[in-house]
Amino acid sequence: MQADIDQLFILPPCEGQIAVLQEEQDFLLINKPTRLLSVPGRHPQNRDSVISRLEVDYPGVSIVHRLDFDTSGVMVIPRNKRALSDISKQFQARSVSKHYTAVVAGFIAQDEGVIDLPIAAGEGPKYKICQQTGKPSLTEYQVLARDEKAHTTRVLLHPITGRSHQLRLHLQAIGHPILGCEFYAGEFAQAASRLLLHATDLSFTHPVTGEPVFISSQPEF
Repeated sequence: MQADIDQLFILPPCEGQIAVLQEEQDFLLINKPTRLLSVPGRHPQNRDSVISRLEVDYPGVSIVHRLDFDTSGVMVIPRNKRALSDISKQFQARSVSKHYTAVVAGFIAQDEGVIDLPIAAGEGPKYKICQQTGKPSLTEYQVLARDEKAHTTRVLLHPITGRSHQLRLHLQAIGHPILGCEFYAGEFAQAASRLLLHATDLSFTHPVTGEPVFISSQPEF
């Protein structure tokens, strides 16, 4: 067991700070910095995470959804079991709406569209597009801007499903990998100092009052 743990990659420390955007009795709305885990990793030196940091000042918090290590942006953090159960059911029912901002290589030709490609587990931490074994995966996109000089496109992404690495894979599959993506961007992995993917907004129903909740945060890139 110890030998297995020793083989795990030790992540570099994250200097970025979690911003608490809104503090409610039943949940927190936060902005996660890039290169921070949502939950502690398997290696003892990878304990730093969103949940371990927040537990210090907010005992009883839990994770109901995750952002990838490299992805920054908004998250909802339940503060009690009732909120966890209610918001979890909303995620399962796909009634939670999320949008992401990304900068990708090249010019996306259509101003908007839908990417419908099934995703399956790949080798190691990677996933892959696979028509035979993949699970249905759907992403809507809308072009925000095209940078003629940099030859890039800024795009707003709306994942209908929530597969692991869905946005990275879908954009790579249509020929426009997200800049800074070490898994799927190939030559464009070094085109940015970080993954240019940010969870821009989140909307769901308040677990107690039933009122709509909306939070947004603009990316730093």
